[in-house]
Amino acid sequence: MRALNPPDCSTFRAELRANLRSAGWPPDTIADAELAFHELYINAWQHAGSPAPSVLVFLRPTTLRVAVCDDCPDLPPEPRTPTDPYATSGRGLHLIRALTHRFGTTPTKTGKVTWFELDAAA
Repeated sequence: MRALNPPDCSTFRAELRANLRSAGWPPDTIADAELAFHELYINAWQHAGSPAPSVLVFLRPTTLRVAVCDDCPDLPPEPRTPTDPYATSGRGLHLIRALTHRFGTTPTKTGKVTWFELDAAA
């Protein structure tokens, strides 16, 4: 049974922010990375039913790749436009695509990995 409250990802967000700052990334790009990560993480919890999704981070000199792994083999749907302007969900994939340079999903034997990439010279 899934917990009613999402898992806390504030520690990871703080570490991501600190690592990108120390690597000299621009503040706006750091904020985009944090928000995109949060959307992927909460989607894995909410839609894939993962109580605490696994996170992988690859920080290269000019590229950041963040991957969130879950145990649900269902691929995310194509982004849809909410018909209700007050809807509380349905914008996450649009947001991730708007904030990042590349975004995708890779199936695995036990689920999937949803990832995004940001370039430092954004």
